[in-house]
Amino acid sequence: QVQLVESGGGLVRVGDSLRLSCAATGRASINLAMGWFRQAPGKEREFVAAISGGGTGTYYADSVKGRFTISRATARNTVYLQMNNLKPEDTAVYYCGAGPRAADRASWKNWGQGTQVTVSS
Repeated sequence: QVQLVESGGGLVRVGDSLRLSCAATGRASINLAMGWFRQAPGKEREFVAAISGGGTGTYYADSVKGRFTISRATARNTVYLQMNNLKPEDTAVYYCGAGPRAADRASWKNWGQGTQVTVSS
C-alpha cells in the first residue's frame, strides 16, 4: 500500500513561484518513480513532470519545460515540484502520482488527493 500526501498549493499571481511537495509512505513506496499531473476545470488530467526512483531521470510536459523543476529527496521519499514564472493556464488541481517507471506513467496506480494551484492575473 502506498500513500501520497501533497502540500504547497495556493493562490499566487502571474510570474510568482510556488513549490509543491509530495510525501510517499508505505512499504511499497520505496524507489517508486513519482511525478505530477494536473487537472483544470472542464479539462482532462494531463501530465506535468516525473522523476525516476533513483532521481536520475526526469520528464516534463512541453508546456512547463524551463519553468518547472522536479526533484526528490530520496531519503525522505519526497518529491518536489518547483514552479516558476507561473501563468494563468497553470491553474489546476495538481495530483501526485507514483508507479514502477517514470517513462510508463499510464501504469501508475497510486495517487494523492490533490492540491489546488490558482494563478491570478
